[in-house]
Amino acid sequence: MPFIVAIDGPAGAGKSTVARRVAAALGFTYIDTGAMYRALAWKALREGVDVANPEALAALAQQMRLAFGPLTPDGTQAVRVDGEDVTLAIREPAVSNLTSAISAFPAVRNVVVAQQRQMAQQAPRGVVLEGRDIGTVVFPNAQVKVFLTASPEERARRRLAELRTRGFAVDYAHVLSDMIERDARDSLRATSPLAPAPDAVILDTDGLAIDEVVARVLALCRQGFAGH
Repeated sequence: MPFIVAIDGPAGAGKSTVARRVAAALGFTYIDTGAMYRALAWKALREGVDVANPEALAALAQQMRLAFGPLTPDGTQAVRVDGEDVTLAIREPAVSNLTSAISAFPAVRNVVVAQQRQMAQQAPRGVVLEGRDIGTVVFPNAQVKVFLTASPEERARRRLAELRTRGFAVDYAHVLSDMIERDARDSLRATSPLAPAPDAVILDTDGLAIDEVVARVLALCRQGFAGH
């Protein structure tokens, strides 16, 4: 089993940016687990699959061919579904809103978690995974577990800036409301709820620059290497 770095946390906490930079610094494989659920949500919308039917969604997840490209120097990663580049499409608000709902279905999570484990086991060196249940469910024995968090207001500001950069016309109040609603869904769902693992290091990113957060995670990784 490769060296596993698990980075969990709510939406907008900075997981993706931090995970990408940590993976690049270590030369590890990066797996954006949230993108896997996003890709499924996008595919379900594209195919007209009943998004309230867990079995239909699970079957779609099993059939769907998902591929991640390598991390580029600027920290981006292409996502392809059945050969089609969906890197930008899976970040659209309609897909984001659906992702949290379908990821709560146990049947869906069972399929996607199995895929995550398989992808990680194929990593040549080590792997950085980010999501909401990596340290608690997917890899409870990960050598490094980090739970990134921040206030809903700060996370909404970050998401607002991200969406506006991509050309979406959204307002702060709407983004904050969606953030709080999503937090509730993710934290209260029966299967794999959003929560830090008992042995995770919790990092509150309010007021911290990305460089500071990355440095702290890399320091934890170095400690993990020493005990590996």
